[in-house]
Amino acid sequence: MTDTIPKLKFNIDRGGTFTDIYAESPVAPYYFIEKLLSVDPENYSDAPREGIRRILERATNKSIDKNNVDTTHIKSIRMGTTIGTNALLERKGERVLLVITKGFKDLLQIGNQARPNIFDLEIHRPDLIYEDVLEVDERVSVSSLAATSDTPTKDNIVILKSPDLQKIKDDLIVREPIRIDSVSIVFIHSYTFSLHEELVGKLAKEVGFSQVSLSSQLMPMIKVIPRGVTSCVDAYLTPKIQNYISNFISGFDENIKDVDISFMMSDGGLCPVDSFRGFRSILSGPAGGVVGYARATWSEENRQPVIGFDMGGTSTDVSRFSGSLEHIFETEISGLTIQAPQLDITTVAAGGGSKLKFQSGLFSVGPESVGAHPGPVCYRKQGELAITDANLVLGRLMPSYFPSIFGPTQDQPLDAEASIRAMTKLTEDVNAFQQSQGLPNMTVDEVAFGFIRVANEAMCRPIRNITEAKGFDASHHILSCFGGAGGQHACAIAMNLGMPKVFIHRFSGILSAYGLGLADLVVEKQEPSSLIYNKENLSTFEKRLDLLVDEAKKELLEKGFSDDHIVIERYLNLRFSGTDTAMMIQAPTDNDYEKEFKSNYKREYGFLIIGRDLLVDDIRVRAAAKGSTLKPIAINDAESPEAPKANRFNQVYFNNLGRVNTPVYLLTELSGGHVIAGPSIIIDNTSTIVVEPGCKATILPNTGNIEITIGSGAPKQVSTTLDPITLSVFSHRFMSIAEQMGRTLQRTSVSTNIKERLDFSCALFGPDGGLVANAPHLPVHLGSMQEAVKWQIDHLAKEWHEGEVILSNHPQSGGSHLPDMTVITPVYHDGAPVFYMASRGHHADIGGITPGSMPPFSKNLEEEGVAIRSFKLVRDGSFQEDEIKRIFAKSRNLSDNLSDLKAQVAANKKGISLMEELIGYYGLDVVHAYMHHVQRNAELAVKEMLCEISLKHQLKEKDTLYATDFMDDGTPIKLALTIDRSNGTACFDFNGTGCEVFGNTNSPPSVTKSAIIYSLRCLVRRDIPLNQGCLNPITINIPQGTILYPSEDAAVVGGNVLTSQRVTDVILLSFGACAASQGCMNNLTFGDESIGYYETIGGGSGAGPHWNGTSGVQCHMTNTRATDVEIMEKRYPVIVRQFGIRTGSGGKGQFNGGDGIIREIEFLKNISVSILSERRSFEPRGLNGGSNAQRGINYVYKKDGRIISLGGKNSINLTNGDRLRILTPGGGGYGTPSNK
Repeated sequence: MTDTIPKLKFNIDRGGTFTDIYAESPVAPYYFIEKLLSVDPENYSDAPREGIRRILERATNKSIDKNNVDTTHIKSIRMGTTIGTNALLERKGERVLLVITKGFKDLLQIGNQARPNIFDLEIHRPDLIYEDVLEVDERVSVSSLAATSDTPTKDNIVILKSPDLQKIKDDLIVREPIRIDSVSIVFIHSYTFSLHEELVGKLAKEVGFSQVSLSSQLMPMIKVIPRGVTSCVDAYLTPKIQNYISNFISGFDENIKDVDISFMMSDGGLCPVDSFRGFRSILSGPAGGVVGYARATWSEENRQPVIGFDMGGTSTDVSRFSGSLEHIFETEISGLTIQAPQLDITTVAAGGGSKLKFQSGLFSVGPESVGAHPGPVCYRKQGELAITDANLVLGRLMPSYFPSIFGPTQDQPLDAEASIRAMTKLTEDVNAFQQSQGLPNMTVDEVAFGFIRVANEAMCRPIRNITEAKGFDASHHILSCFGGAGGQHACAIAMNLGMPKVFIHRFSGILSAYGLGLADLVVEKQEPSSLIYNKENLSTFEKRLDLLVDEAKKELLEKGFSDDHIVIERYLNLRFSGTDTAMMIQAPTDNDYEKEFKSNYKREYGFLIIGRDLLVDDIRVRAAAKGSTLKPIAINDAESPEAPKANRFNQVYFNNLGRVNTPVYLLTELSGGHVIAGPSIIIDNTSTIVVEPGCKATILPNTGNIEITIGSGAPKQVSTTLDPITLSVFSHRFMSIAEQMGRTLQRTSVSTNIKERLDFSCALFGPDGGLVANAPHLPVHLGSMQEAVKWQIDHLAKEWHEGEVILSNHPQSGGSHLPDMTVITPVYHDGAPVFYMASRGHHADIGGITPGSMPPFSKNLEEEGVAIRSFKLVRDGSFQEDEIKRIFAKSRNLSDNLSDLKAQVAANKKGISLMEELIGYYGLDVVHAYMHHVQRNAELAVKEMLCEISLKHQLKEKDTLYATDFMDDGTPIKLALTIDRSNGTACFDFNGTGCEVFGNTNSPPSVTKSAIIYSLRCLVRRDIPLNQGCLNPITINIPQGTILYPSEDAAVVGGNVLTSQRVTDVILLSFGACAASQGCMNNLTFGDESIGYYETIGGGSGAGPHWNGTSGVQCHMTNTRATDVEIMEKRYPVIVRQFGIRTGSGGKGQFNGGDGIIREIEFLKNISVSILSERRSFEPRGLNGGSNAQRGINYVYKKDGRIISLGGKNSINLTNGDRLRILTPGGGGYGTPSNK
């Protein structure tokens, strides 16, 4: 009998929670499906192999050995796996040795200097994935001085130091006893000059390292940090993946070697099992689903774009398809920036396993997940409440239709009673809060549905980000839903976004597995380039593309594919010179890459940069072998569209309807053409689909796929009375508006400061100018922006008309320092301003006595650049360009000023559009009511925090805490902090602070308010909306005439970047929250008449009561990014000699402070350099017995051997060969060392 059984093709998606398998058979029943837990060690060692075994048992009707699976009936195995992803997330990869250019041993630890969460005093940086570092004394530079240009990029490479191979070999041998078998080799500029990496890689193999990953071979693209991280990820994961594959294969019989096995890569293409590498595995799991929905949903006839919505157990992935797979080449995974071709998938931590919490009156979903083990409460493993439980409580999931794979013996159904008990207990907590606020109690159903609403809103945010934030209208897309949990949420999400249709594949619950059967085997080849795109270089590009095509085709031909089954795609990675925004452009039909690039650029960014060359960064080829794909399984068509008799009815909860006796249909009993009206539920053996009231599901003829037409729905009937669920929804919506404003500003800006360093902030404000919501941008902008909005409201009054946009930067009108330009636009409704949108961005130059408008020695405001109290930037519908040119006449980069101001106007316009949409949906009264509710919620959280701190410090009911610190010139910053526990209020009194200084460290009052609101938000220590409500319980006294409240003509450029840090340290010291940070932004500028550069340099953060400080990081009031070493050296006449941790500079204590940074730069031409820094006289203070950190030092090393100390604030003209060496301060220690 078994001899007549054909061979099966297995397609396996091994996810974080479940493993799904779709096996195709050429004979009836034509396919088999299996779903099992990915991790269940008590029952099997490997889920994919166990799933194959179970299907084979069903197909052959005989028992098959678990440990020696018979491969007689296996034709092929295709797998997408999260093995690599999970190993990275859990930091369970191979031990790695990092071999890197001398001077950069800490480069990958420092990264871009930014901290992941700006409000987390205990900074959580991603754990390092390398265990040891070997610095190699080798160096090349990219120079305009001719040396050798025999490189892929045609750059002029100067070999400054060749590697000493014998010494390196000896160093590698010395490390052999510590038994690290995996090595990552990363040298500066190896993307264009790989010889040194190749030589050292050869040595590593000779010495005995089993895994050698060269950054230049994996991804030869400029930017050493993401390329280096990618190399480490590959060295870290590849052995793990190879070990998994070996173990997977070992459970089959010896004939497994004859089975065609391939794995899905992050780019949506398959590769043979022996070519599967760690750095290409990160999105292996979700990639199959993207291929599946793209092939199944897309129609060449109507070409309606599709949003993929893949909701799994731990997270939700969203993506967009409009005719071709969209790739990105740099993305962040688990805190690590990786360079590799990857599908453009955005992940949000909201899945079936997302934890449900109620805190301070807010419903929150995730980001933590209960995982597969123990899982949600209903999994019978003592888990915690999750979205799956909420759906089960509401009747949207039915245990009788769900696989019985739970409990200790893996044979029990979902435990609905346990979910109800847990939700009932949580409802008691909710109602305790409701009663404290004089609000009505909620039912268990209302609480469970509340969490569903909040989860839906959380999942809408990334969809808005990949559509509206990129210039696409979300409502013009089809929502293609898949993943085990997606069908329960798809209609609601489509309604929220105004989408007309939902498409659900017949196998939506396992589409990531099914999609593997539709994927192509892919080979990619890529080379770097630095050539200008022009007629002279076109033939060069074509020749190099032809060579890459030959290489890629050769690999596929050797694998047995015929030439006529290979499809070639050619790409050039193009960008405007002077920007980092590159676009990978596929060869258009007319081969005019420039026209295609400009068309795409204008669509996404809204403008073109005139007068700049186009540069080709990379040349890429993608070769896809079109093999056999899954055959569609046809279904019978119905005789009429009338729905058949329901399989059963179930009591299901729907919003505004309550419990409804809802028909339940089995998908297998439905035929093509059947129409199912909502409310209803459609059940398949891998998914549950909820058809919401007002929606209509049609079973598509022949395919059996489902198309749901979304009802228009009436406007939301929401009361102005506080409802904690709606409060959570509005928190998301307000935040989403600010986030999309920020994305619009970043997209449409031109300058490095805004577009790449992210030195900007966006926020929305109420009719009184009070902050409603901001995106998590720069803390120094947060409190001060609302002062700017309030000042303009008071100043202009009725002279501010609809459509008029205001520009301001003056310290006396709510500004911080002059380079920070604030653009404010009112939102009008029925003839009155009801909200305000504002964006603030740091402009690289606005005049003043030095390039960059950050002079170290400015003595008055006029020396720092143009100062604008209030200027109507847009008036009568027109951008006042001529007037701006007059005002900014002394700017050294007027074109960037104009472009960035237009980008800020565009960001505000985006915010207005989104706010008008929100008002149109809910009504102004409701939106205003929830604006106040959201602010009140933040106020409550701050009051609770103040009371907790008062009790923690054993203060009297009304008591005062004191703190003092000093600026380097001796000016004291004094704070008396009085907390009144009886009403949860506090007074920040800066009486005794030093007077205004004849220098530029004066700080406007708005900056101090930013420091206060930032500190309060940090101390709350949970995710609350940051808004005016945080300051409602706060009284602030800043005496006029002090450094914190200077006269209107006082210089202030250092106040924003230096004094703000000292104020923050004083506030946190008074609370006893943590030791002082480095207390400085270490502002460096250099330039001449032709170039200008500005950066801030990180340092050490202060230690706290239960944490060590973090080394080499931006602290407190800033979070701007560092420019990559290779980018910096390519654009500017410099060589970065060292960028590392200043070991030992942090204060010692029970918990040590973070260490500062060492940054050494050699200049290759005569140039003017300025440094504006603090903590060069007074050390960052320790706390509770912790020692102070080391002060910073600024040196110049002259070419003739002299060493000059620059002090904290200075300007100097340097010559070719001179070096600047900056040692930034550490953070203070906490607690006495003896308590360690």
